[in-house]
Amino acid sequence: MVNVPSSSDYAKVNGLEMYYESHGGEEAAGRPLVLLHGGVLTVGLSFAGVLPALAAGRRVVAPELQGHGHTADVDRAMTPANLASDVVALLDELDIEQADLLGFSLGGLTALHLALARPERVGRLVLAATPYSQDGYHDEVVAPGHGSPRLPGQADFQEMTDAYTAVAPHPERFQDLVAKCTAAAHAPLPWTADDLRGLCAPTLLVIGDTDFVRIEHAAEMQRLIPRAQLAVLPATTHMALMRRTTVLLPLLTGFLGSGEGSDEDRPGRA
Repeated sequence: MVNVPSSSDYAKVNGLEMYYESHGGEEAAGRPLVLLHGGVLTVGLSFAGVLPALAAGRRVVAPELQGHGHTADVDRAMTPANLASDVVALLDELDIEQADLLGFSLGGLTALHLALARPERVGRLVLAATPYSQDGYHDEVVAPGHGSPRLPGQADFQEMTDAYTAVAPHPERFQDLVAKCTAAAHAPLPWTADDLRGLCAPTLLVIGDTDFVRIEHAAEMQRLIPRAQLAVLPATTHMALMRRTTVLLPLLTGFLGSGEGSDEDRPGRA
């Protein structure tokens, strides 16, 4: 499925020429929604199935992170902190004071870091296939073997390769992107249980039942984050998660709404 953005552009942020798409109405009331894609993916590969419905009646901004898709890489580690700093800089460029965030996988780690480091910039938060510590992953994901149903298959990697080479400034560097994302996926995550207890954005956690992230770990996150909600999609792998539109879209639209008004249900508010 090809989703044509209402507009696309590049922003100069932290030494990057960051590509981003704008969907829906820029003048729509309420908070914009920012979509943060998964590692080795593009906006289209992550969100084509859900974007039209999410952009109905609200502004949606979807950047491509460092080294992904249209955005060229720079000589810098691909960490949640660095990627979150880029997103904040993009919000500043677009004069967006506060946004709802939907992050998938690497984009979820980025969204989690942003929500913890800059809570005033985040309204509602959706973390899809996102752990808070390395022990949240299944062993077969951390030390992958052959044939695990949780891991991307040959067709998935071909789709990623094709999407990257079609738009990347340096299409020959796809394997460099894979190596950098693999290193990011295996790096220690910086958060603690106390960090999650202090997360103030209303949060929806979403994973597949055959995902990278252990269901027990997602349930622990749901208990730690004040008033968090957890959805486990049946018969769903990591790569299929954002494409299970018939199950996923009602969850997302019900939780995110239109972005209008303040979140009076945030912890600590009357």
